[in-house]
Amino acid sequence: MSLPDFSHSIDPVKLEKLAEVAVKVGLGLQQGQDLVITSPINALPLVRQITKHAYMAGAGLVTTFYADEEATLARYQHAPDASFDRASDWLYEGMAKAYANGAARLAISGDNPMMLAGQDSSKVARANKANSIAYKPALEPISNFNINWNICSYPNPSWAKLVFPDLPLDEAVKKLADAIFAASRVDQADPIAAWAAHNGELAKRSRWLNDQRFSALHFTGPGTDLTVGLADGHEWFGGASTAKNGITCNPNIPTEEVFTTPHALRVDGVVSSTKPLSHQGTLIDNIQVRFEAGRIVEAKASKGEDVLLKVLDTDEGARRLGEVALVPHSSPISASGVLFYNTLFDENASCHIALGQCYSKCFLNGASLSPDEIKTQGGNSSLIHIDWMIGSDQVDIDGVRADGSKAPVMRKGEWA
Repeated sequence: MSLPDFSHSIDPVKLEKLAEVAVKVGLGLQQGQDLVITSPINALPLVRQITKHAYMAGAGLVTTFYADEEATLARYQHAPDASFDRASDWLYEGMAKAYANGAARLAISGDNPMMLAGQDSSKVARANKANSIAYKPALEPISNFNINWNICSYPNPSWAKLVFPDLPLDEAVKKLADAIFAASRVDQADPIAAWAAHNGELAKRSRWLNDQRFSALHFTGPGTDLTVGLADGHEWFGGASTAKNGITCNPNIPTEEVFTTPHALRVDGVVSSTKPLSHQGTLIDNIQVRFEAGRIVEAKASKGEDVLLKVLDTDEGARRLGEVALVPHSSPISASGVLFYNTLFDENASCHIALGQCYSKCFLNGASLSPDEIKTQGGNSSLIHIDWMIGSDQVDIDGVRADGSKAPVMRKGEWA
């Protein structure tokens, strides 16, 4: 069976610009550097363009691994029960070896957010956990920022139909493609110059927050009264960053956030999600949790609660925070009015927090800190890293200093 082709709905000039931005801005790919790509099979037109631009930039070898929605569903419908406690550890060990040998990493996002909505939630949770354990050797060089890496997106038809359910499929694909291109700044005359200017703005926000040396952030809004203690020696980042291999890259395209590491033991209060979370084929909506001494002690959701609770039981660190990120409500993605059902986009429309693994980069001299030193300073460790959105035009944020004094950081979702 051949896949339906909607590539005619996607502007080929902008698609090529996205590929060029992914290689030059997203990865900063170097002469002779290998590249490992993972992608949904529908995103083949973008993979081909990225591969072309990677070799034009001097890539040594480009290797792509494809995933297919029908094949994934076949597992849930026909595989024996024992299959759901297994994952391809050999594949991730191979990826880890590639990264250790200097390869860059690019992931194309675009799976159907509701792909597994009708499947057995316990099987989904078991498969996710097995995959998280197997993925760890390949995830660590990414989360520790040892290598240059990037995530960008392609408008798969099943995703487009979820975002624009009232449009014919070809129109939905075109509209989602245009929204991706706008958010990724490839609808501009010179996308690379636009990214340079945008990175400059994010760097300025990061510098201001680093100069303040807040010890905590206090979020208040409907269903939210949350104090997020910040890790000792935390550092804020946003936009382009330099990996430990010396290469400057933009890990997320698009990005509108500045982010840092919370203290795993110093988060208290209640918080409510402001957008749905799409997690590995399941939609989790209206999340409400309560933290005590850094740990989630109570959690509920109006949709996908069973999957959320299983995620929280992945390991000890899954109920603690690994990231806090600030995004103005007026960001271009928020202003578009589109709910993408995709964390890469929706997290850049809203302030957010992430359950699980912290980024060791988000510490002063983070590259030289051992895992034990990061833990001592409050960094969290986990098999997962899952962002979810808690910001809106009704949420205020104050920075709290060590002496207890406060300064406004955001008011009604905008920089104060």
